Parts: sequence; C-alpha cells; structure tokens
Amino acid sequence: MSTPGRVCPQRYRYGPRAIAGAPERRAETLYVIGGLYGNPQALAAVEAMAGAEPGPVTLCFNGDFNWFNVDDAGFRAINEGVLRHDAIAGNVEAELGEDTDAAGCGCAYPDTVAAGVVERSNQIHAKLKRTAARHPDLLVCLGELPMVARYRVGKTRIGVVHGDADSLAGWRFDVAALDDPNERAWRTEAFARAGVDIFASTHTCLPATRRFDLDGVKLIANNGAAGMPNARGTNFGILTRIGTTSPTHASLYGCTVQGVHVDALAIHYDNPAWQQCFLKNWPVGSPAWLSYFDRIANGPDYLLEAAANLALS
Repeated sequence: MSTPGRVCPQRYRYGPRAIAGAPERRAETLYVIGGLYGNPQALAAVEAMAGAEPGPVTLCFNGDFNWFNVDDAGFRAINEGVLRHDAIAGNVEAELGEDTDAAGCGCAYPDTVAAGVVERSNQIHAKLKRTAARHPDLLVCLGELPMVARYRVGKTRIGVVHGDADSLAGWRFDVAALDDPNERAWRTEAFARAGVDIFASTHTCLPATRRFDLDGVKLIANNGAAGMPNARGTNFGILTRIGTTSPTHASLYGCTVQGVHVDALAIHYDNPAWQQCFLKNWPVGSPAWLSYFDRIANGPDYLLEAAANLALS
C-alpha cells in the first residue's frame, strides 16, 4: 500500500546481514528502551533504574523516543537526554529530516490498523516535524543515527533493531507474527544471517517475548513501549534488560539464554505528571488524545500474560 503511514520506504530495508556487519559493543548489563514517545518522566525513571544497578549499565534507545514531545523544550530535553546514550533511529526519527511527507509517520501500519489511527499518526508526526525543523542541530544528530546496533553480553550476541530483522518499520516481531508457525523458516534464516542469539525490538507498541529452538535456543524480546502502559489496568512502561547477572529490579517475566538473563522490567514513571505534560501538548479532542489518552490513563486492550510465552517453539 502507498498510503502515507502504511508505507515502508526502501531506505528502511537493511536485512539481517547489516546486523551481522554492525560494530559489536560489549556490555555487562544492557537496557533496550524502545518507544519512549517523548515521555520525560519515563526517561528519568530509566536513568534512575540504571543508577541503582550494582554494575555499569549500557542504555540503548531503539527508536521512537520522540512522538508526543511537540513543544520546543520537550523536544530538546528528550533528544539531548537520549543522545547521551546509545541510540538507533525509529521510523519517527527517520522521517523527521525528510523533505516530503510521502511516508507519513513511517509506521508501515498493516491493514489491521484502522484508517483513523493511521491518519491521526500522520497528523501527530507532521506537528512533531515542524517542531524538529526549529532544532537543526538535533536534526543533524538524529540523521546520523544507525538503524541497527549489535552487542555482546557474556557469550550472547544481541541484535538491536527498531522493527524486525529486515526493516526499520517491519512488523514480523509483532506478537501475532511471533506466534505464527509459518514464520519459522524466516526466523531461522534471520537469526543465522544476522549471527545473533537475541533480537531486541520495539515498534509494534505491544510487548512480546518468545523463545525458539532454531539451531540452539534463540530469543526475540519486543519491549512494547517504554513511555506508555503496555497492558490494561497498568500504568508503567517496559524495557528489556539483558545482563550477566540477575536484575536488581523485579522482573515482570524473563528467562536465560546461554547463561545471560533477559528480563522485562517495569518503568514506574510519574504517571500523573506525564498525563499533565501530555495534555499541555495534546488537549482533549486532539489527534494524539483521540488515539492515545485512554491507553496512557488506563493501558491498552492487552493482557500482560500474552506478552511472555517462554516455552520453546
């Protein structure tokens, strides 16, 4: 489909061999923080969590750290804060410097997503893009971000992406795709060509972690969203922690891969403060309010139990 917001631009397509060729960085503990969505309270909470760990923590923001932060101060604060750490681009960042709006928000939404949601996402991104244009220094930095990153924690090799192993806006790490047995051949090839044991992703906005028996135990960990609730009746974000030691903070769910601990950690940010911040930029009836405020206040129509199926498949 060529409708803005459903487009996956050719420049988004890197393939698993780009992950195999990315420079490998070593980490003792790695936080993968996808979908911050401009939430300054969540950013502060993540940094506090990292500071409470007994050893060094590498923070990698794997895209869409911008979204609701359309005010100038918020845009600068989020980007300056994130860019102190490792980061890769999400579709939100990838489209900020583009001269045209042909891709809209660049989410490449599947046809299961309602047209109204897609249109409102394009409107949100257009407003954010106007803000970004007033900060050319930050646009330069965002334009230099890679689309993938590679880490080694203990003996475990990790490919960090925004979407999936093929594309920045790919949906094959969505919960439905992860549970589709017809995707097994593609997953086997993706792990082999990327040369990793774990893929850490985000983009689809709902968390899902799955283990696979694919020439050894492999794992895909999609954190959903760091800056918004991820299940009905909750008010916290989620990050993926990968470490040589078990987490200091309580794990929502997790497992080990080659002796390395992989856990989903709750990000307990100040939700009332975040709601006030959100409403200053996106009052009642605005595109972001219509699409997201119920989720921010009450969580999405999704159960946390659906996020983790750690039986080998």
